[in-house]
Amino acid sequence: MSRSSLISQRRNPLFKSAIRVLPGLLILVLLSAVSAFAQTKLLRFPDIHGDRAAFTYAGDIWTAPAEGGSAIRLTAHPGVEVFAKFSPDGKWIAFTGQYDGDEQVYVIPSTGGVPRQLTFYPAKGPLAPRWGWDNQVYGWSKDGKRIFFRSLRDSWSLPIARLYSVSIDGGPTEPLPMPEAGSGDYSPDGSQMVYSPQSRDFRSEKRYGGGQANKLYTFDLSSYATKAITDGPRPTRDPIWIGDTIYFNSDRDGHFNLYAYRVSSGKTSQITHSNQWDVRWPSSDHQSRIIYEMDGELQVLDTSSQSRFSCG
Repeated sequence: MSRSSLISQRRNPLFKSAIRVLPGLLILVLLSAVSAFAQTKLLRFPDIHGDRAAFTYAGDIWTAPAEGGSAIRLTAHPGVEVFAKFSPDGKWIAFTGQYDGDEQVYVIPSTGGVPRQLTFYPAKGPLAPRWGWDNQVYGWSKDGKRIFFRSLRDSWSLPIARLYSVSIDGGPTEPLPMPEAGSGDYSPDGSQMVYSPQSRDFRSEKRYGGGQANKLYTFDLSSYATKAITDGPRPTRDPIWIGDTIYFNSDRDGHFNLYAYRVSSGKTSQITHSNQWDVRWPSSDHQSRIIYEMDGELQVLDTSSQSRFSCG
């Protein structure tokens, strides 16, 4: 190209416009490259089993490799599906489905399939956001035969709830013996349960120190003996029982972090130390891994090594 042709091209308005656009295009390319390695946001209500994680995204339930990879969508109904929980053998996922304007307990094969409804008692809802969902799935019995969930069915006031269980084959629900309960988890041998009397999952409980702050108790399902395992003004919630340790979520340091209560010694220690984002919705495989939401992303904690990694 001759020098005069190059000068003429540079004077062309289209050429000048392209020069101005190129830096913007370069930035977009760089941002695209960075985002390709960033984790997807707004992943909620996770659970983990083996090398698979389950979570809610855009109102549907998905599964993905726990250490990152392609996700598989299990549900596609216009209604919301939340609180996915793997069965102990990993073959099933129980969840709360908001179909036909009602919230009920469903179960689906963990590899995909048609959801099967297990509860039919009319739910109280749809509720205001601060009350969350009715018939909220919390987990499974140790033998994998029953699913337990929080329900408002017998309450005369919205804050009052109770834990119930239903067979994976369907049939009548049965209340657990605690008169009021907002969350819970079975001991490894299934003889006890750690639970919180209230459900404040969707209310502003952070840095709250009043009389309605959640506390945790162990409950013997045979003798009904009850023991408080947490104290202090700040809420303690989301209990997970693994071996001799009960993990729970608390904002006693100003942010919600995971703590560990040793059943044999009665001593409590802090596990995570986030001072920017709260730990939300912790759940576990009841072996060695705890998965939780933080800043809209999923993190996995290996309780045996105390190592952590992103799920995505």
